[in-house]
Amino acid sequence: MSVGALERRSVVAVTGLNFEARIAEGPGVRTIAGGGDPQRLTTALEREFALGAAAIISFGIAGGLAATTMPGTWLVANAVITRALRWSVDAAWAMALANQLPGAVRGDLAGSDAIIAEPGDKHALGKATGAFAVDTESHIVAAFAASRGIPFAVFRVIADPATRALAPATSRGMRSDGTINQRAVLGAVVRSPGQLPLLLRNAIDVRIALRALSRGRRLLGPGLGYPDL
Repeated sequence: MSVGALERRSVVAVTGLNFEARIAEGPGVRTIAGGGDPQRLTTALEREFALGAAAIISFGIAGGLAATTMPGTWLVANAVITRALRWSVDAAWAMALANQLPGAVRGDLAGSDAIIAEPGDKHALGKATGAFAVDTESHIVAAFAASRGIPFAVFRVIADPATRALAPATSRGMRSDGTINQRAVLGAVVRSPGQLPLLLRNAIDVRIALRALSRGRRLLGPGLGYPDL
């Protein structure tokens, strides 16, 4: 397949942040950084659908909900769920992802409109849904893909484990365009310096997760493992 044809039949990788999108980039892959803004993400997905996107994958890091989760764990989702809805992923694509990612966990992933920061809230969501992990983009991807009849899949890597909280400053850092607002993070730490040790621990977890995400990305190759590309 020519480069031009490959781009026209691209897989769209949806992430939360720009640095996740940069990892996802490659032949046959276009990217969207959602930035925690559901309306902006949906508009971007509409644009990619109009351009002829072949399939959509939710790609990046996620929060752990299962007690056994550790930073750097690969997850290939079976389904995306909320407290009210469930969307099954494309079975053939999920199988291809799992085959190319030795040791990846298979399980459900919960979608949430807000970051789940506290261990108690993670435990409650995990108990209510049975999900292995949670992020803020996958349920939007799943709903959009289902409404348009587009295959979708999920490859996520655990960053914060279920037993660890996220420092309050982490919720200040994401802009709607997927970039990090470093000034806002610094300001939050200055106002509440006691969170700094936890923030540094969170940063270590994210670094571990991003290294694992990069390894997985290399294994998946062109089109992020989509079998019909």
